[in-house]
Amino acid sequence: MSEKLKEPEIKILGNWSFEDVKVEDPGLVRYISLKPVFIPHSGGRHEHQRFKKSEVNIVERLVNQLMKPGKNAGKKARAIQILKNAFEIIHLRTGQNPIQVLVKAIENAAPCEDTTRISYGGIVYHVAVDMAPQRRVDLALRWLTEGARKAAFNNLKTIDECLADEIILAANRDSRSYAVSRRDEQERIALSSR
Repeated sequence: MSEKLKEPEIKILGNWSFEDVKVEDPGLVRYISLKPVFIPHSGGRHEHQRFKKSEVNIVERLVNQLMKPGKNAGKKARAIQILKNAFEIIHLRTGQNPIQVLVKAIENAAPCEDTTRISYGGIVYHVAVDMAPQRRVDLALRWLTEGARKAAFNNLKTIDECLADEIILAANRDSRSYAVSRRDEQERIALSSR
């Protein structure tokens, strides 16, 4: 009667499972890490190796982006709490796993093209170039948090609600999303400079 003990499933923040989360964009599969963790806090062990950040859980990378400017820098416990509340709101509004909604938002907010400057005989041209997948994920995360921060500034809504709104809008590819509008603008500029 020796039944094998089933290992407990690893759920982030005790609620959300990584089991059924899928990355549909084939270019981003290697750069959106869905490695299960309990708490999105690795202590920066990826910091000193090139491209190691692509192995850091995508939820932790979003938390790290939330800490970026000014007075919130370094307050990871606060950033995790903001994310936890935002995930609860996303789950209540959509009825889906918030990690899947976040992955979909990143796929929709990640730009495919950018422009670069090429100087040729003293004249500067802007030329459209394809974007590396690592940079696509970085920009999508930055724009999602930037949009939430701008929406919460001088507003009655909390940053938690604004982050949830931004992620849901980006997941639906809604043009009201700051991240999606930035992506569209960048790709429009790249298209015009081909």
